[in-house]
Formats: sequence, C-alpha cells, structure tokens
Amino acid sequence: MNVSPISDSEFAATVMAVPPLARRADYSLDAVENQKLIRHIESGGVRTLLYGGNANLYHVAVSEYRELLDLLAESAGHETRVIPAIGPDYGKMLDQARILAQTNYRTAMVLPLGGFTTSEGVEEGLTRIVDVAGMPLTLYIKSEDYVDVDTLARLVDRGTLIAVKYAIVRDNPGDDAYLRRLLESVSPSKVISGMGERPALVHVRDFGLAAWTTGSGCIAPHSVMALLRAAKENRTAEAQRIYDAFMPLETLRDDISLIRVLHDAVTFSKIADMGAILPLLSSTPVEHHAKINAAAEALLAFEHQYAEPSAKA
Repeated sequence: MNVSPISDSEFAATVMAVPPLARRADYSLDAVENQKLIRHIESGGVRTLLYGGNANLYHVAVSEYRELLDLLAESAGHETRVIPAIGPDYGKMLDQARILAQTNYRTAMVLPLGGFTTSEGVEEGLTRIVDVAGMPLTLYIKSEDYVDVDTLARLVDRGTLIAVKYAIVRDNPGDDAYLRRLLESVSPSKVISGMGERPALVHVRDFGLAAWTTGSGCIAPHSVMALLRAAKENRTAEAQRIYDAFMPLETLRDDISLIRVLHDAVTFSKIADMGAILPLLSSTPVEHHAKINAAAEALLAFEHQYAEPSAKA
C-alpha cells in the first residue's frame, strides 16, 4: 500500500476504483478473493482503491475494522493508495478514527448520513475526527442538505478535508449550481466525481474535476483508464465508444442496486468470488442474475481489447 503523502496531482492521475468486499459464507473476510480482485484492478493501471459503499462498510462492525484495514494494506501493491471509509454516524467515526490513528493510512472517506445533521455539526464533528485520526478526511457528498457550500469550502481550505467525492445526482449533470458554486472556492483538483461513469465525461470535461470513482471499472480497469485518458485529451469519439460499453452494467446498477449488482457482477465475471454480502443487504434477486451476468461478460469482453495489448507490451 502506498503510504506516501497525498498530493492533488494523484487524484487526477487515476480513476478511483470502489470495489466490493469479498466475504465467506460466515461473513468473515476472505483475504484470497479480495487480493484476486485487487490484482485485477491494479493490472489495468488503477492506483487508488476506495473501500466505501460498494464494500458495504456501512454495516462493518467496529470490532472488525482493524482486521479489515490490515487486510487491505497487506493486499494492495506498494504503488496503490487505499482509502477506507468511516461512519456514517459520528460515534462510529470516532471509534474508527482511534483505530486509524494507529495505522499508516493517509486519509479516510466519511460515508454520507441522511438526516440528523447540520452544517455546523458536520464542521465541528469532522474537525474533531481529524484531530483524533491524525489525518485529513475525504468527504462523500450525496445531498445538498448535508453541508452547505461555504462550510464545505472552509473545511477544504483549513485542510480538514483533502478531497471531496461529489455524488449529488442531477437529471442533467451539466446543470449543477451547487457544484459550480463549490468550484468557485475549491480547486477542481480536489473534487472527484462520485457516481460512476454516467456523469463522468461531463464532470471531467465541462467542470474540470480531477477524475471519478468507478464500480464497473473494477471489472474493466484497462478500459476505464483508457476512458480517463480519452476524456482528458479531448478524444471525443473514442471516449464515447468506451463510455457506451460501461452503460449496460451501470444502468442495471442504477435500476436495481448500485452495491448489490456490482457485488454479484464481479462474482459472475469470475475475476473473484465476492461470496456473501454483509447484512443488512442481500444478493440481488435471482430473476436479475442472467442480465447482470450478461452485462458483466460483455464488459469483460470489451476489456480484453485494452488488456491484451498491455499484456503483450
């Protein structure tokens, strides 16, 4: 695991993979299968792994957290940055911050909490968590109600936040007054699009965001890195062609469940067996399995055209 200090340029250099987490039938962590998936993701040049919603860290016990941190640190390559999630509630964050303070991690992402927050409370709470953990945080924004723009900008300016994972869904991602106002105070180099591939091209090309987070890119890491390069180099036709290959699986994730569909898609792809999904979630209903399997297979087949030249080089 990469334990060097984080610079802004790092966020723009790679898409940020958000993998599912492999567990055995008894819900214990499966080191072997997790490492298989990590190696596959790294093989495509992705150098940041964010373990958050797709890994179902919402439901991870604090008593398991240190084991999880150690497993991820040991499984990732020396050039790979690993960012674990904490929260979503303040009490869980505080317990996890005390554990993080004993490790070599450089940041952790705060999972979003719906309701029961104020901007003032978020500012005070995150400041305390940073003091306890001894590291800046990455904040996952899914709602305008979680924290106002001025408070968010102040947290970045103070160094409480090192990055923002921006994931407020818009019918038209190009029409986003909150994001435009945020970027008046916060450098786009510190903001990562946090909704997979669907708004990624608009966010990177039109708003100048550093990069984006990817779930489907865990299956197709070479392809998602090719998409990042094409987007940043304004190769519009190539970017659109790659983007279109991601949409069938992304659409199933949007329509059924972002977390559950990806968990099962990775297993169906045979890259690694993700095993049981931790309660209070469950596997996708059986009637959806065939179309998830077909979308995963199609994306993996598309991936081969980018992976094979790399293997021969």
